[in-house]
Amino acid sequence: MAAPSGAASCEDFAEFQELLRVMRTIDDRIVHELNTTIPTASFVGKIDASQTCKELYQSLMEAHTSRERIIKNCIAQTSSVVKTLREEREKAQDDVALLKQLRKEQTKLKLMQSELNVEEVVNDRSWKVLS
Repeated sequence: MAAPSGAASCEDFAEFQELLRVMRTIDDRIVHELNTTIPTASFVGKIDASQTCKELYQSLMEAHTSRERIIKNCIAQTSSVVKTLREEREKAQDDVALLKQLRKEQTKLKLMQSELNVEEVVNDRSWKVLS
């Protein structure tokens, strides 16, 4: 269960959330993965459970690292946009369209920051199931 490759689009929050949803599939299916990974008594000799668990652990680590990197990258990009818009707003305080854009980007930034909290909860849940 590899994470989707490619750069995350930080400009469209719905697209950003969809990417994270797809990337969290491994966490959503962790119980199923464990049930299919750990052999029953009749299959103990045919499947190396420790190797399979090690591979699942590695996949989970890669997924968590990848998602965290994408979220932090989008937060950094959006923070930069907010900073630029604030600077422009200082110069043109009467520009209503600029104010609207600034508010929109600030809201998006807060939503992206909240995704870090969601990520922490998802990761904790997966590690509890795995351990």
